[in-house]
Amino acid sequence: MPQFSENLKKLPGVSHVAAIRLLDASGEELGVIENKPGSQGSLAVYNHLAQTYGAITPEAARKGLEMFAEHTEDARANPGKHANIDRLLLIVEEQKTLRTKHVFAV
Repeated sequence: MPQFSENLKKLPGVSHVAAIRLLDASGEELGVIENKPGSQGSLAVYNHLAQTYGAITPEAARKGLEMFAEHTEDARANPGKHANIDRLLLIVEEQKTLRTKHVFAV
């Protein structure tokens, strides 16, 4: 199974993205992934999922969990340690979809 660092190399760059806002069905913001150290990998994964699936659907979330590779196992063993992976696990579990809104860097 490929490692997360290998998976990241295959994803489009995100230097043009300042953040991705995550919205529920009613438009309420449930989270933000910013383009800053410590969350750039998550930003790249969520950006790819949003571009590929149009939203963070349960199917997209499953793909994201595969992409996070070894970090997904760590997140399952340590709830709360990886908030962006925990969110994908919850999307799969609850069968919900989050819309995304990109905030572009200027």
